Amino acid sequence: MAASCSLVCCKEEREGDKAVMVRFANGSIRNADKLDFSMYKSVDENNPRKRSRRILVAESERLSYVGNNFGTGSLKCNNLCKYYVGVLNKQTMQMEVHNAQLFNMQPVIPGETDTAESQAATLTYREKVESLISTFGTNKQKKALNSRRLNQVGSDTLHQAVAKAASNVIDQKGLEALQQEVAETESQGDLALHLPPCDANAENPEDVYLLDDLLSPVEFETLEMAGTKLAELSSEELQKMTEGGGSLCVVKHLENMPTEDEARDKMARGAFYLSMLLKLARQKNVTRKFGQEEGCPRIIQNKLLRTFTVETFNNGRVMNVVSTSMRAKIAAYSLALLLHMGHMTADLTLLHRDLGITEARIIEVAKSMGLTLVRPARGKTEAGLQGEHKQASLVVPLIKYDQFMERRKRKKMH
Repeated sequence: MAASCSLVCCKEEREGDKAVMVRFANGSIRNADKLDFSMYKSVDENNPRKRSRRILVAESERLSYVGNNFGTGSLKCNNLCKYYVGVLNKQTMQMEVHNAQLFNMQPVIPGETDTAESQAATLTYREKVESLISTFGTNKQKKALNSRRLNQVGSDTLHQAVAKAASNVIDQKGLEALQQEVAETESQGDLALHLPPCDANAENPEDVYLLDDLLSPVEFETLEMAGTKLAELSSEELQKMTEGGGSLCVVKHLENMPTEDEARDKMARGAFYLSMLLKLARQKNVTRKFGQEEGCPRIIQNKLLRTFTVETFNNGRVMNVVSTSMRAKIAAYSLALLLHMGHMTADLTLLHRDLGITEARIIEVAKSMGLTLVRPARGKTEAGLQGEHKQASLVVPLIKYDQFMERRKRKKMH
């Protein structure tokens, strides 16, 4: 009668306890017991993407083999499947089941790898192609190669002429002035990348920055409960929000809620989403619990983290950070949302205070969006001049501002 065995699953198995299964690319090995195996692991334990990297080396008298679980030579099945291997203990007749990982062992010939890597480091892709054409190419390909090399000589001459002209411009205009212009141009270009989707040729102001691009219909529906709670706040509670450092833009719209039910509900949902944007702009590191105290829906939390934060590594953990460029993006989206909430007019003074940025920065954002700046006339009251609030309106067609016409001169230090 055949002997029976029982299966035993290894619980709480660590990463180092995984069984290793190898496959040799050049065929099967006859004397596998004579191979000397060595396992190497990554020393970077903090990076979650690198700490699982392993390199397996098998050495024999004639040849050496190398396999790894990362890079181009690794097996993709390790990421798609999970393998197990059973080890039978003949004394106890129990078979232990372990996690397994596969390695594809490639033969390594000493000297050839180093030579290939050194050539790959010194030659570019075009140089390799040109070398192949000059050796094995047809007459037509060789003629095209010679023509391209002659054109390259002309291009080098042109580059030298351009470099000489640039040097003359630097000498005439000054290096500091050119650097300042380049910095301003780059800031304008970076800011344009973070603006909401825009249809500059739209006939109606409401269609320039669509509300659906700021808040999709599905996301808008999830804000029903949160918007209702915000609309039910009393005047005393709104006063406490103002005194407690709450968002002035949100309080202003809640104090002037429409009487019509549909417009009131739309205003309340937009005000809640605006409050989340303004709160996010003042954060530095954002956790997954952001907005839970205010009752923010999960779909809105994911949208905020995905759209207005960047991922970074810190102590082996992935963190969401609100960078300077992301604050500019939040400012642009908040301004576009305020335009829909305020009949295509927004208060820039309140917005820059809520965002914690300078007034010049919010004006720069408004100009990048092509808005019309409105500055109310000063009116004298008993207490003196009343506070001025700069506003921006969306008027079609959009205005294109000159980037360098309104640069402020620096004050000389005495």
